[in-house]
Amino acid sequence: MTVPTAAAASCPLPATHDDERRQMVLLTAAAGCVAAAGVAVPLVSSFAPSERARAMGASVEVDISDLPPGGVKTVEWRGKPVWIMRRTPEMLATLALHDNALADPASRKDQQPEYARNAQRSIRPEVFVTVGICTHLGCSPSAVPVGTANPSVGNDWKGGFFCPCHGSTFDLAGRVFKNKPAPTNLEVPPHRYVSDTRLTIGEGPA
Repeated sequence: MTVPTAAAASCPLPATHDDERRQMVLLTAAAGCVAAAGVAVPLVSSFAPSERARAMGASVEVDISDLPPGGVKTVEWRGKPVWIMRRTPEMLATLALHDNALADPASRKDQQPEYARNAQRSIRPEVFVTVGICTHLGCSPSAVPVGTANPSVGNDWKGGFFCPCHGSTFDLAGRVFKNKPAPTNLEVPPHRYVSDTRLTIGEGPA
């Protein structure tokens, strides 16, 4: 049996083996670069502003043709909930019945555009538009109708909004009642009508 000598054992690999090894290294590196690029693209695109972010400051057009009397529709504007309520004649009649119980019944504080600085705090008396965020600590109140069994609003409740977080109450024009945590009325955002059944939130009348 022939035993390989030390010289034979230490001989370098043939040149063809080096070429194959070099090609394998290059292919592996190339595959790694492609994989890295595939990861990088999603990461880069995640830094691009989303459609939602771009729309945060834009106005919002709303169809109110399907809003029933007494109903409330919620839309988003600048990341805030905006309520649109269609008030009935009975609801409007209650607004003059409790001025002495309100902190700012005439809406003297700057929380509404000039065209909404009236008894109804609206352009059209029956359609009330307001930001649905309590002016105390930014909680979200809920609509509470007249005749509710909620003990937090009192027996003479005429309908309005109640913030369960700290107990602030607002009437059907978003005006806050006295001795409540909320310091001011609900905000009325700029808005205008583009037709009888559509309004734009974020823009005032032309």
